Amino acid sequence: MCGIVGYIGTREAYPMLIEGLKLLEYRGYDSAGVALINASGTMNVYKAKGKVSNLESQAVSHDTSGSIGIAHTRWATHGEPSSVNAHPHLSESGRLALVHNGIIENYANIKEYLTHKGYHFKSSTDTEVLVQLIEFVQQRFHLDLGMAVLYALRRVVGAYAIAVLDREHPEELICARKSSPLVIGVGEGNKEFFLASDALPIVGYTKHMVYLNDEEVAVIRCGKDITIRNLSNSRDIVAADIHDVDMDLDKLEKGGYPHYMLKEIFEQPRCISDCMRGRLLPDEHRIVLSAIHLHREQLLSAGRFIIVACGTSWHAGLIGKQMLEQFCKVPVEVEYASEFRYRNPVIRPDDIVIAISQSGETADTLAAFNLAKENGALCFGIVNSVGSSIARASDTGVYIHVGPEIGVASTKAFTGQVTVLTLFALALGHEKGTIQQDVYEQHIDELARIPEKINKILEHNDNIRDIARTLTYARNTLYMGRGMNYPVALEGALKLKEISYIHAEGYPAAEMKHGPIALVDENMPVVFVATHHRLYKKVISNIQEVIARNGRIIAIVSEGDQDVKRLASFVIEIPETLETLVPLLSVIPLQLIAYHVAVVKGLNVDQPRNLAKSVTVE
Repeated sequence: MCGIVGYIGTREAYPMLIEGLKLLEYRGYDSAGVALINASGTMNVYKAKGKVSNLESQAVSHDTSGSIGIAHTRWATHGEPSSVNAHPHLSESGRLALVHNGIIENYANIKEYLTHKGYHFKSSTDTEVLVQLIEFVQQRFHLDLGMAVLYALRRVVGAYAIAVLDREHPEELICARKSSPLVIGVGEGNKEFFLASDALPIVGYTKHMVYLNDEEVAVIRCGKDITIRNLSNSRDIVAADIHDVDMDLDKLEKGGYPHYMLKEIFEQPRCISDCMRGRLLPDEHRIVLSAIHLHREQLLSAGRFIIVACGTSWHAGLIGKQMLEQFCKVPVEVEYASEFRYRNPVIRPDDIVIAISQSGETADTLAAFNLAKENGALCFGIVNSVGSSIARASDTGVYIHVGPEIGVASTKAFTGQVTVLTLFALALGHEKGTIQQDVYEQHIDELARIPEKINKILEHNDNIRDIARTLTYARNTLYMGRGMNYPVALEGALKLKEISYIHAEGYPAAEMKHGPIALVDENMPVVFVATHHRLYKKVISNIQEVIARNGRIIAIVSEGDQDVKRLASFVIEIPETLETLVPLLSVIPLQLIAYHVAVVKGLNVDQPRNLAKSVTVE
């Protein structure tokens, strides 16, 4: 959510800032803006509600010159979406401009203090309060901008990634972060610098990145080194650690697909292969994970695993719980990160805390992770974004390596997370001796076949699209599954809610009679994930309960199924696989159903309303 782009150098900043904002549109936003300092020292600020294209239309007839600038896409927290509340925000004198991701929790107290000092506020945002505070500190103590930002942030409670311009000093750009990502791109010879919320908007210009750590303030000047100081120790300069980032920009294109979401659904066979490459060795019947070898004793002696995650990642964690308990014989808890961090959880030194996050920046998950670290637990990260906050906070972990995921509704990240959890559970169980060798080898063989089996499901996309049309006019939908398919039902319901705005709930099928069955009638579609496994017969009984109440059944079944076919209005077949691996297949039709329903309804599939890709606030 929200996106920052900045530039200082010798080139015209505006075209790069606008293109950068477009590359950050996937994060979700409701307004956009840009601030530029031209050659004569004038600060030009343009802001617009809605899409980046609206900002372009507004700026086209105005001065957009200048080789230093900052830009922003906003996702509303304080104040409604509007051009007034959009970033950048100016200070009282108009000398400073600031963009901000995050939330300033004590903004009301600061605002009251500054109001008494004669400051005026035009917007409803916490961000305008911050830029006014920085100017107040700068003027009162006669500080340069870098030190003014540092001292002002010492009074701030909350999360932030900020970039600040001073029209009287157009040779420098100031940025800082706490609990919200920010990366600096370093041009050749330090002749130009780029700034962004993540590497995506700037990797086309440089591969050399500096990831700011929490409570660090950076002063960027062309032709000079980046000067970084920590809020708690402003005297010492922190060394800028430059990383080389390798990202294939071609993967960011739609590649002929109408939407990123559909492209990412169809990428899953390749993504899962990439995720397993070098880790799954079918010819040798081995799984190799460096994380297990580096922390073998702690992992083998763990008394408990705690998985912390949000949304889709939480659903992946529910699947991981079943696999870890089955293969490793160790108790596992799966927690919503947002609840875990606030309920004074009991965390022991022999606990392993696994944080799952596509972006690696999810605020609640990162905070839960840090709480675990403070209590001495081993912190294990499962993320997609290399160099992200959770990745850097981890003691160890595994990247899912599925490539950039642009669609807000997660698809390939989910299957990548489930794949990594499967590899981890199998490999750890093998090290512990809690999984039989033949079972271990059987799973390795079958994992190698999963990408091709997903391809087989995708071949039936047209049929799935036709079935999805029957859900278009539904107002409510139930998703049912048991065992490994219960989290899949939750994920299917979430996908439908996220992009089609149809109310949907996922339930364990056996729990239906404890409440949800009251909703079932001829107008209620019920989606069952009913593949051939241990609880198959019991799921059929649950299907019959729905039919007895005139409910309409859409069922995901194993190839060759006859029993459910006789009961359901529509069936979608998937290839047979092992019970523990079935989520990697059964989720694919549910992703496609959600996608096609949204398309038929004419909705914005890749950027659904009110949602953000990377949730960096609580």
